Amino acid sequence: MNIIDHMEKKNITKYRLSKISSIPYATINDICNGKTDIKKCSAETVYKISKALGTTFEDLYLSETNSFSNFELFKSNACHRLKRLGDRRFLLDLLSSQEIRTLYKRKKYPESLYMLGMLDYLCRINKIPICKDYDDLRNYKLSKPIYPTSVLAISSIEKNEKAINDAVKKAIPEFLRFNIIENEVRDVA
Repeated sequence: MNIIDHMEKKNITKYRLSKISSIPYATINDICNGKTDIKKCSAETVYKISKALGTTFEDLYLSETNSFSNFELFKSNACHRLKRLGDRRFLLDLLSSQEIRTLYKRKKYPESLYMLGMLDYLCRINKIPICKDYDDLRNYKLSKPIYPTSVLAISSIEKNEKAINDAVKKAIPEFLRFNIIENEVRDVA
């Protein structure tokens, strides 16, 4: 969980967190809005915030600095959910929960766009009309591509870009539109 997740869990506002932790509101606000990277904060600041949120320094710091592996876990969970529910039930749950919009509002852009890619992909292959509720988000694209860890590992081991180039060629267009390289959402163990 990141700082916003912890705040929501404790039902604490930024202002209240500032008062409890003795950290200036501007600092709390900048961390929550992504203007200040928690990795660049002093250990004392992270400690005071974590104590005020009732979590550990390690949990707060690692959750904020380990976003890549968190995204991989998120993708895996989404694919397992798809496998368990099936296409139509997954789509119904995704649309009724407003998960895409919620993730976007929480500034979880890769996760939000991944789920939108999943929505659009499943609609296309099941010949279901595209949901227009997310047309505004369809204009966004991540600034850097996100590759599967397996592709990055192969590329690193082979010391060339072949695996990366192959992954891009095979990528599902609905994900690629958002700069997310994904070529299989069903092959999960």
